[in-house]
Amino acid sequence: MKIQTIEIKDYLVKSSITLNDFVINPYIGCPHACKYCYASYMRRFTNHINEKWGTFLDVKYCNKPIDIKKVIGKSIFISSVTDCYNPYEAKYCITQNILKQLLNVDCNIMIVTKSSLILRDLDLLKQLKSVKVTLSINTLDEQFKNDMDNASSIKDRLNTLKILNENNIYTILFISPIFPGITNYRDIINISNEYVNEYFFENLNLRGDYKYTILKYINDKYPQYKELYNEIFILNNNKYWNVLELDIKEYCNKNSIKYSVYFYHKQFVKSSESNKLNSKFKQNQLKFS
Repeated sequence: MKIQTIEIKDYLVKSSITLNDFVINPYIGCPHACKYCYASYMRRFTNHINEKWGTFLDVKYCNKPIDIKKVIGKSIFISSVTDCYNPYEAKYCITQNILKQLLNVDCNIMIVTKSSLILRDLDLLKQLKSVKVTLSINTLDEQFKNDMDNASSIKDRLNTLKILNENNIYTILFISPIFPGITNYRDIINISNEYVNEYFFENLNLRGDYKYTILKYINDKYPQYKELYNEIFILNNNKYWNVLELDIKEYCNKNSIKYSVYFYHKQFVKSSESNKLNSKFKQNQLKFS
């Protein structure tokens, strides 16, 4: 890992995510190195264009305190293009210090991570006025997980959700990204529904240089799904996602499961920002045959 510290002017950034007012990303880059990570596009805007995603981490330091008045009654998303509880958080404690600044502040906080390290800050989480913690899982197969990322094991993530729930922290399991033919969302719900308050669902989006990486992985490891992935990601046929979305809604409604479906990335990103990013992605997207 190439690690450097950088000085920034403000942790708070206006959010392009429709669900939140502000976003805080305590780091640039992420050692989890998820092969499907949409945030890998950040290399182009952070002087890391020639570095492989997952091999660098910029640790953000900010001398300016968070403007508490600005966030009262607002929602804060931690974090959108990194994991705020990546392994180096244990050393640098950037996320922990941010949470300390938000204690007793009347704002809504959502934390997204793949790491059990968040349990280190359990006492802080319990003191926050309003917090939801989201852990993402898209498989119960540890080998598939290991092929895709360097984050905490599936077992540890599920246990983290359980401990958070036992301590009255609102828990969300983000079934994301859903890999066609591989992700069994019902199995994930069945094993976790006793300690999960809500489920989010997001489909696999393939763009940029990692599109080839994922398609090659499927061809090599799951050749039985080669034609399915070609239909979805080369021919751009959305039938699979449309059918799956209806199935998710029917299943969750029938079983009184609280859920939100966020298929198609544009639902997360405000239109103007989405158009800007999509344009840049298209300019750099590889051609496949």
